[in-house]
Amino acid sequence: MTLPDDGAMTVRVVLADDQPLVRAGLRMLIADTPGIDVIGEAGTGAEAVRLARDVEPDVVVMDIRMPGMDGIEATQLIVGSDPRARVLVLTTFDDDEYVYAALRAGASGFLVKDMALDDILAAIRVVAAGDAMIAPGVTRRLIGEFAGRPRSGVKGRDLEGITEREREVLTLIGGGLSNSEIAERLCISMATAKTHVARLLAKLGARDRVQLVITAYEAGLVSPSR
Repeated sequence: MTLPDDGAMTVRVVLADDQPLVRAGLRMLIADTPGIDVIGEAGTGAEAVRLARDVEPDVVVMDIRMPGMDGIEATQLIVGSDPRARVLVLTTFDDDEYVYAALRAGASGFLVKDMALDDILAAIRVVAAGDAMIAPGVTRRLIGEFAGRPRSGVKGRDLEGITEREREVLTLIGGGLSNSEIAERLCISMATAKTHVARLLAKLGARDRVQLVITAYEAGLVSPSR
């Protein structure tokens, strides 16, 4: 992120979408927003990968369905080449499976194209700050749908390095609870809840909260019926 003359941080964004009108609309909306600048646009996944490498944006707002290389493969390549890269995918509720795949590819969250502008801008800022944009209710709807499918990732034994309390916290994260909700549920302070989350990120090698949610589902801690 850059630091303008007034001392505030500016989030540098690349828009990747194969529809020029969508990119133009987002660019116009963001243009009037202090603290967020569009520094590039891409119409394909391959262009997004090249642009992310060349201009090193803080956030790539990535569509999923694009000709040639789709947003999922582009996300995997961007995050794989630069672990600091942050990708926020675009989707509709009809694309649930694509969203799940994008999150597993390393995206830090997702937007729905008909979201309110304020929510879109908030999501960009949250992801740029290093957190994950993952709304609890949508998390349960999207990721929960796939929890019953064959798991190819974390096994139960892979969680042996975490404490019983951390396992409880991971389960609640998988259920879409925020830090404040976890603190209330477990009768602990907010600071303690944040500490548990930080330790889980470190122990499980997860880059953000999204990956903790996926880990919880793949480890069988959470299922659609729970």
